[in-house]
Amino acid sequence: MQLNTLIIQMPLLSSAIQRADMFPYGSLSGDMILAEGDDETSRVLSLPRPVYFYDSLFSQLYVATNGIVSAQDLPMEKQYVDDGFPTDFPVVAPFLADIDTSGGRGQIYYRVTETPSVLNRVEVHRGFPDAKFTPTHVVVATWENVAAYEEPTRTSGPSNKFNTFQAVIGYDEVDSYVLFLYPEGGLNFFGTRPKESYNVEIELPARVGFSRGEVTYLIFSRTEGPHYSVTSDEQSVKNLYQVGNTGIPGVWLFHTGNRYSFDNIVPASVGGLLATPPTRGHGLSLDTTTPDYPEFEEYPDNTFDPDSQDEEDDYPLTGGDAEFQPAPASDHSEAPQPASPDAPSSPSEDVPHGSQPSNRQYAPPNPPEQCSQNAFCSDYATGYCCHCRPGFYGNGRHCLPEGAPQRVSGKVSGTVTVGSTPVDLNNIDLHAYIVVGDGRAYTAISEVPEPVGWALMPVAPIGELFGWLFALELPNSQAGFKITGAEFTRRAEVIFYPGNQRLSIIQTGRGLDDHNHLTVDTVLSGSVPFLPPGAEVTMDPFKETYQYYPSVATSTSVREYSVVSADRGSESFSFQLKQNITYRDCRHDSSTTALETLQITMERVFVMYVKEERILRYAITNKISPPTGPELVNPCYAGTHDCDTTAQCIPQEGQAFRCQCATGYRGDGRNCYDIDECAEGLSTCGAHAQCMNLPGSHRCQCQSGFEFGFDGNDTMCVFALECVEERGPAGVFHHLWLLHFFPGPSIFSDVDECSSSPCHVDARCINGLGSFQCQCQAGFYGDGFYCSQQEDEPERPKTHCEHYRDSVQTTSPEGYPITGAYVPQCDANGQYIPLQCHGSSGHCWCVDSNGQERVGTRTAPGTTPIDCDKPERVKTQCEHHRDSVQTTSPEGYPIVGAYVPQCDANGQYRSLQCHGSTGHCWCVDTRGQERAGTRTPPGTATKDCDRPERPKTHCEHHRDSVETTGPEGYPIVGAYVPQCDANGQYRSLQCHGSSGHCWCVDSRGQERAGTRTPPGTAPKDCETANEPERPKTQCEQHRDSVQTTSPEGYPLFGAFVPQCDPNGQYSAQQCHSSTGHCWCVDGRGEERAGTRTTAGIPPVNCLPSAAPPTVRPLPRPDVTPPTNADITLLYAQGQKIGALPLNGTRLDATRAKTLLTLHGSIVVGIAYDCRENRVYWTDLSARTINRASMAPGAEPEILINTNLVSPEGLAVDVKRRLIFWVDSNPDMIESANLDGSGRRTLFDTDLVNPRAIIVVSSSGTLFWTDWNREAPKIESSSVDGQNRRVVVSDGVGLPNALTFDSSSGQVCWADAGTKRLECVSPDGSGRRVIHSSLNYPFSMVYYRNHFYYTDWRRDGVIVVSKESSQFTDEYLPDQRSHLYGIAIATSQCLSGEISVLLFTF
Repeated sequence: MQLNTLIIQMPLLSSAIQRADMFPYGSLSGDMILAEGDDETSRVLSLPRPVYFYDSLFSQLYVATNGIVSAQDLPMEKQYVDDGFPTDFPVVAPFLADIDTSGGRGQIYYRVTETPSVLNRVEVHRGFPDAKFTPTHVVVATWENVAAYEEPTRTSGPSNKFNTFQAVIGYDEVDSYVLFLYPEGGLNFFGTRPKESYNVEIELPARVGFSRGEVTYLIFSRTEGPHYSVTSDEQSVKNLYQVGNTGIPGVWLFHTGNRYSFDNIVPASVGGLLATPPTRGHGLSLDTTTPDYPEFEEYPDNTFDPDSQDEEDDYPLTGGDAEFQPAPASDHSEAPQPASPDAPSSPSEDVPHGSQPSNRQYAPPNPPEQCSQNAFCSDYATGYCCHCRPGFYGNGRHCLPEGAPQRVSGKVSGTVTVGSTPVDLNNIDLHAYIVVGDGRAYTAISEVPEPVGWALMPVAPIGELFGWLFALELPNSQAGFKITGAEFTRRAEVIFYPGNQRLSIIQTGRGLDDHNHLTVDTVLSGSVPFLPPGAEVTMDPFKETYQYYPSVATSTSVREYSVVSADRGSESFSFQLKQNITYRDCRHDSSTTALETLQITMERVFVMYVKEERILRYAITNKISPPTGPELVNPCYAGTHDCDTTAQCIPQEGQAFRCQCATGYRGDGRNCYDIDECAEGLSTCGAHAQCMNLPGSHRCQCQSGFEFGFDGNDTMCVFALECVEERGPAGVFHHLWLLHFFPGPSIFSDVDECSSSPCHVDARCINGLGSFQCQCQAGFYGDGFYCSQQEDEPERPKTHCEHYRDSVQTTSPEGYPITGAYVPQCDANGQYIPLQCHGSSGHCWCVDSNGQERVGTRTAPGTTPIDCDKPERVKTQCEHHRDSVQTTSPEGYPIVGAYVPQCDANGQYRSLQCHGSTGHCWCVDTRGQERAGTRTPPGTATKDCDRPERPKTHCEHHRDSVETTGPEGYPIVGAYVPQCDANGQYRSLQCHGSSGHCWCVDSRGQERAGTRTPPGTAPKDCETANEPERPKTQCEQHRDSVQTTSPEGYPLFGAFVPQCDPNGQYSAQQCHSSTGHCWCVDGRGEERAGTRTTAGIPPVNCLPSAAPPTVRPLPRPDVTPPTNADITLLYAQGQKIGALPLNGTRLDATRAKTLLTLHGSIVVGIAYDCRENRVYWTDLSARTINRASMAPGAEPEILINTNLVSPEGLAVDVKRRLIFWVDSNPDMIESANLDGSGRRTLFDTDLVNPRAIIVVSSSGTLFWTDWNREAPKIESSSVDGQNRRVVVSDGVGLPNALTFDSSSGQVCWADAGTKRLECVSPDGSGRRVIHSSLNYPFSMVYYRNHFYYTDWRRDGVIVVSKESSQFTDEYLPDQRSHLYGIAIATSQCLSGEISVLLFTF
C-alpha cells in the first residue's frame, strides 16, 4: 500500500502504518549505509538542487547516528545529544536521542532521489489543500532496528529494544515538506540516559521536531533561531506511532521551508484519527523549563551578549524564534484564521450606553468594545470598561500573563541624514525581548546600513519604549503596558548638541499577534551627528520623570553620552529628548485613581553596532517607581532574585520574597512550566471552537463555517454570516447575505445599498433587488465609483531608463532603421524591466534598478533566460567598488573621467585593470590592489597579469596586509601604508598619508632614530648620511629585537614593543598596545612595582624620581589584605575568560572586561597561579590543558594535548607547583607539573562522573566530587594519591561546584540536584546548610565570608553571604550565555584566604 493512497484513504484507516508502507529503503533502493558506531556522521550528501529549510537555502545534508538530518557537519555528540531542544545547528529530528549501532545493532540508510515512483508518494495536499507543490527531489533517511546507547558498567548485557523510523524530505525550487513515519511496533524505547551532559534529568525523552539553528540576533551576536517541537515527555514520544497529524497513526507531515517568506514550521491539520495534536506550537520548545534567552558568542572584545531565546534563546532577525514570530501563514489552513486573541475588533473608542456605531446597511453591526479573552467587561453609569482578570495585566483590551517574558517585533522605516548624507531605511526588522522579572529590555534592529548604524548608537530612546512598557515595578507604580495596552502612538524628538541635529521617532503599537507578542512599527526621520566607524558609545545610568494625563503620558530629559574613537579619542555630547505617548483610556470607571507622576530609572544602558552583521543593539535595565522615596533593597525591586523568568517575584518583609509562577505556568516559582490549557481541559472555548495553546495562555479558533459572535466574546462561535458580493457590468454590484443556519437553501434578503451612499459624489445610485448601480452624471466619465471630467494630467519627468531609451539612435537621418543598437526596455512607470534582451543579438540578461547588468545572468540566444525575480547573490568587494562609482548625472547622462573597476563573471577583480579615460592599464591582486611595476601608459603593450609574479618582499607583505577598505569596498582612512620601491624594498623615506609625519627607515622598515619630522616641515634626506648614525641604545636594541612580523612578512600581534624617547632611552611610561595595560619603568626598562593599570583605567604619573612602592609579604594568615592588592574573579564563558574585579566583597561590574578571547574553544575549568601570575584552563573543545601569563604580550601555551577526552575540573597547588584535573569520560583524576611534565594518574577506579576538584595547599589535600547518579559523593585524598576516603555521600544529588572555606576549615559544595549550598569538615562532621534554594550552580569559590558561584539559570555570577545565608549581589554579563569555571586572581599571593586555590568545573 503506497503512502499517497494512505493519505487519500486515511478516514478508513484505524491502525498505524506497517513497515511495508514506508518508503522503499536499503541497498536495493540505492541507499548509502552509515558506518556503525555511537556517534557517526555521513559523508556530505550533495543535493542536485538546493533545498529551502525555513527561509534559508542549503545544498548539502548530513545524516547522523542519533536520529537527525542536518544541513551542516555535526559537532561531537556530547555537545548536543543530551541537551534540550533546539540545537544550535540546522536539524530535522525524527528521533533525536543517544543511538548506538555498534556491534551490528541496526542500520541507517540514506539517499537523494528523483525517481518518479518515489516523488509521486510525497502527497501533501490532504494536509495542505492550498499548496501548489510537486516535488522535484526527495531525500529518504531510514533508521532500522537501531538501539539506544548503554554504558557497559550499567547493564549486564545489550538491550533487546530496537527502533525503526523514517524521515522523508520532499522539495522543489520553492517549498520543502517533511514526513516522519513511525510504523507499528517501530518504537520500543522512548528516550536515552544522558552520559556526558549537565542536564539534571535521569532519562531524557527523545526530541522530535525541527530547529533552524543559531542565527544572528539582538544584543549578543549569535542566538537560537526558530524551532518547533513535537514531543515534550515520554508519553508524547509514545504517541508518535499511535496518532499523527495527517489522520493516519504514525504519519506526521510538516511544511518546513519556503523561498520567499517562512516564519516557522507549519504542521498538517487534518481531522480523523489525530488524538493529540501538538498544540504547544510553532516553536515553543516543550522540554525547557524557562523561555531561554539568546546565546551570543562574539562581538568586539566579547564583552556583551537578544537573538531565540531559550536561555540561549535565539530568534533570528528576519525569521525569528517561533515563540517570537507571527502566526504561520493562513493559506495552509482550511479554516480562516481569527484575529489576534487580544486585538480589539474595532479601533473605535469606548461605546457609551445608547450610542450605536455608524454602519453601512449591508454590513453586520459592529460590536461594542471587545475585551481581551483574559479580561472581564464592567458596566458603569456612562459606559463599559474592560479589566484584566487576576493573574493578567494590561488595559483590559489587551492582557498578558503576569511575570512572563515579553517579545516585540516590527519594522523600522524612514530617512535619516547622517552628516549631509540621507540614508533610507526600508522596513528593516526590529525585535525586542524583555525579562519582566528584572526589567531587562533588549532591542535589535537588523540590516542597518553602516553610516546610520554607527550614528544611531546614541539613540537609545528607540529601545527605551519597551523598557517603559514592561519596567520592573516598585511599590505604588505601574509599567506603561498597564495603561496603554498594545495600541498606542509614541512621538519623540531628539535634539543633539552641539550640532542641533533633530531626529523624529514615531512608534506605533499595532496590537498583539497570534502568539501574544506585541507588534510595534517605528518611523525615523531627521538628522543625526556623524560618528566615526568603530566608535564606542557609553551612556551613564539616569532617571526620567513621566507626567500622566488623560490618554497621554509625556516626559522631557537631557542625556549625556561619551564617544570614544581611534581618531578623536574620548568626546562628550548630549541630547534632549521630548516625547509623548498617546493611547485610549477608559474614563467610565470613576473609581480608578489617575496617575500623575512616575519616575523610570535606567540602571544599565548598553549600545553597540556590529558592522559585520549590520545590527544595531540596545540593552537597558528599567525600574519604575514614584519620584521620591527611600531606596528599596528587596531582591524583587533590585532585580537580584532567583525566580524563574516566567515567574513573579512577590516582595515580603525585609529582604524576603516569594516566587510565584506566572499565570498559565505551573511550578515552584524557581522552575516554571507552561500549562497546556487545551490538553488539560482548562480552556474557555465554547462549542464549534478549537483550542490553540500559547505560552502562558491559549486562544480559540472557530471551525469552518463559524465565526465569533458580534457581542465581543472571542470564545463562542456562531454560524457564519457571509456577504456575497458580485460585480456586474457598468458599476452594478449585487450584495446578498447568506445566513448558514441549515444545510438547506440559504435565506436571502435585499439590502438598500444606496442608503449608505456607495457611489462617487458626481454619480447617482440606483437600488435594485439584491443589487445597486452607480452611474456618472452628465459631463463626467467613469464607472460610477469614480467619476472625472478627464482633464489632462501634467506629464511626469522622464526616468533614467526613459532617458537612456530615448537617447539611443534607432533611425538614420534618412529615416531608415538602424540595426544592432541595444534599446533598454522600461515598464509603465519608467523603471528598468528586470529582464533585458538585445533585439539584434538575442542575448538576455538581468539588471538592477539602475539598469546595471547583474553578473552571471547573461544567456545566449536560443537559451532560456534567467529568472530575474530570484534574489541575487551578495555583492563582492569588486562589485561594491564598481557600483559605488558615480557614472551618470542625476539627469541620467554619462559622467566621463571616473575609474570603474572591471569584475569577472564571479564578481572578482579582473587581473588586468584599465582606465577608460586615461588609457593606463595595470595588474591587481585579488583585493584589487595594484601590483607594483605593472602600470603601462596608453598606447603601450599591457603586462601579462596571468604570469606568476615574483614572491612578495617584506615591504610588500607589510603594505598589502594593511586594511585600506571596508567589507563594502569603501576606503578606510587613518591607516599607515608603507611605501615600497619598484623592487619591493622599503623606500628610505616613509610618510604617513593621514598625519603628515615623515621619517627614514632601514632596509627592514625600522624607523631610524632622530629622523622623524612633523607635518609642514622639510623631511630628512634619507639617502645621504650627513652624520654617522649613533649606536643603538639598550631600549632601541630591545625594541628592534622584538619580532613583529612572521617569516612571510605578515604582522604579528600581541607582542610587547618597548617605547623609547628621542634619545633612545626607555620612556618613563610603557603601554602594551594589545592589552591596554600601562606601567612605569626605571632607566633599565624594569617595571616599577605597584604602577600597573589595566585597560580603561587612567595610568599613573610616571615621574623618573618617584620611588616604587614596597609591598611586603603578610606575616600572618588572618591579617587583612593590603588595600592596594587587586582581587579579581576570573570566569569562563564559552570562548572567552572574563575578569570581574571585587570592591571589597562587592562585584564591581563597571570594571568587568574580557581577559582572553579563545576562538573555537569551550573553556570549562579555570585556575590561577598567584606566584607566576598565570591563568590555567581546560578546553573541552580542543581537549587540551592550557595556560597564559597575564603579563603584557604573553601568548596562550598548550601544556597537555594528548590522551584527554573530556577535561573539566582543574586546580593549582601553588605550594608544590602542581596541577590536578579530572577527565569525566575515562573517569580519571591526573596530575602534572605546572609546565605539563611529570604527568601521572592518581585515580582511575571507582569513579563514574568526576566533576569538580580543589586542592588545599596548606594541608596537601585533594577534594573532588563524583556525579555518579546511582551514588553521588565527595571524596578526598592526599596530593600524592594516598589516603583516599569518602567525605560525604548522604543527601547529595548533583554536586557541581566545590570550594574550601579557609576561615572554618570546611569543604563546601553547591548541588544542582538538591539546590543546596552546604559545608562539612574534612572528617565528615559539622555539616550545615548555607543556602537551601539555589538555581543551577556550576562552579564556586570562597572569599571573605562570601561564596561566589556561576549560575546556569541566571547566566551570571551570584554572591551568597555565609553569615546571612542571603543572596547579596549578582553580575549578569552583557553577553548572555552559560558561565563555567570561576577562580580568584590577585596581584600578589595572599595568606589564608587565597593561598588555597580551588577552581572547579
